[in-house]
Amino acid sequence: MHTITPIGYVESPYKEKFAVPRQPRLVPSATAKIQLCGEANSPQAIRGIEQFSHLWLLFLFDQNLAQGWKPTVRPPRLGGNERMGVFASRATFRPNGIGMSAVELLGSEINGDQVSLLVGSVDLVDKTPIVDIKPYIPYSDAISDATGGYAGSQPETIEVMFSQRALDALEKHSDASMIKNVIAQVLAQDPRPAYKKNKPDSKEYAVNLFDLNVKFTITDNLATVTDIQGF
Repeated sequence: MHTITPIGYVESPYKEKFAVPRQPRLVPSATAKIQLCGEANSPQAIRGIEQFSHLWLLFLFDQNLAQGWKPTVRPPRLGGNERMGVFASRATFRPNGIGMSAVELLGSEINGDQVSLLVGSVDLVDKTPIVDIKPYIPYSDAISDATGGYAGSQPETIEVMFSQRALDALEKHSDASMIKNVIAQVLAQDPRPAYKKNKPDSKEYAVNLFDLNVKFTITDNLATVTDIQGF
């Protein structure tokens, strides 16, 4: 029996699983901080890491571990209707609950005894446990003639608009421009369940991003941010 001990935890805008982009780089404005912990919380552990523009993060789908897994899943890219083998997907319910994400390295911080890495284009829920960090190596990790099966192209996006009420709420925040970009890029992915897409939908949804509760509707491939409230 082997055990895995987290080497750090993520601080990200995504306070819940809903609306987290299904892959990294889909929301380029979303940045995060990895707070190293335990023996990994050492300046020596990141010596030379600034030479690399991107990193591989290996992490735990910690919110899903107790629910177990099944041999087949319904990938959202197939409309949630067709089953594929779990190993032919990046489903979050996996035998060992391990995920991976390629992210941009923006820099590092050392504040007192705390060592942190700043990363961009993340797709990780806040407080996600990180179990390993590896440099992204372009000559070996980028395969020019690779095929992507049913996920061979970037998913289509929808338009996003903000109501005046939402814009007024944003103006109260010191990072209004950045937050607006993150909200727009998140909702452009249409975070609703796959079976909801291309169907009439009168429901108002809500997602927690940063310290905000973002309410929105989606009609005819247009997402409208109806209101933005504090937690």
